[in-house]
Amino acid sequence: MSDMTRRGALGIAGAGAVTLMAAGGAQAQPGGKALIGRAGGDTLHVTTFNIRMDAGAAPGTPDSWTDRRPVLARFLEIEQPTVLGIQEGLYHQVKQVAADLPKHYEWIGLGREGGGRGEFMTIYYDTRRVEPLDYDHFWLSDTPYVIGSASWGNTVVRMVTWVRFRDSRTGKEFVHVNTHFDHQSEPSRQRSATLVRDRISGFDPALPVVLTGDFNTPADSVSYRTLTDSGLSDAWRTAAKQLTPEWGTFPNYREPVLNANRIDWILTNPRVSVLAAAINTFRVDGRYPSDHVPVQALVRLI
Repeated sequence: MSDMTRRGALGIAGAGAVTLMAAGGAQAQPGGKALIGRAGGDTLHVTTFNIRMDAGAAPGTPDSWTDRRPVLARFLEIEQPTVLGIQEGLYHQVKQVAADLPKHYEWIGLGREGGGRGEFMTIYYDTRRVEPLDYDHFWLSDTPYVIGSASWGNTVVRMVTWVRFRDSRTGKEFVHVNTHFDHQSEPSRQRSATLVRDRISGFDPALPVVLTGDFNTPADSVSYRTLTDSGLSDAWRTAAKQLTPEWGTFPNYREPVLNANRIDWILTNPRVSVLAAAINTFRVDGRYPSDHVPVQALVRLI
């Protein structure tokens, strides 16, 4: 499963033929058409995606970043999220994703061990649509503002990046919070959920909030209930329309499984209306961009 500048941008995503597949090899999106695509009107397209760290896997293997990177670039070119929260990206991956996005995207993030060290909770954003007004990072520990801290039984450092944005089209503001909970320690996940819940409650209550992440726990866990019992809602469950089946979000380069665990979520507060949600099993010629699949939502700020 998973693990974990201020700004950057650039480049143009690569092109090429694409086929969006679902389980059993059936075409779900002929012609590589977007499930949500660039948001129009007053809507925003939010995506969460654990892009899987570059572990140095050999080219030709499912885990090879060299092979996965162009597939991820194609996915982003097609879907064009307004804001994108990734997990597990190492500094060179964060820069490469920025280079593969159109030049009007920028990013905010910090390595979980400080500076460019460790995995990032990077938030990419479309500068044509949203402007960052404030941002910060905190660590999932008893000392959340101590860089690289860990104290709840997790041996891997875990953290949060958040950005307060203004939508240039509507003038409305919102906060995007992006995180990655521990993959081994249940006590750490529960304590992390409590801390994230408490930090979100400290934001201006008039602000819409979207929380994205790889939570490494299913959507019926204590951590999930800690967050959803606090006023946050699961975008997959509240969406007016679900654009895909309910795939598990960690197929690990295999065929997606219906109703398997959803460990990657988009949660929203009551100031956000969810119009549509998708769990996107995008691949190109059988190649997945990650061991996880992205979760997407089309939302409107209330």
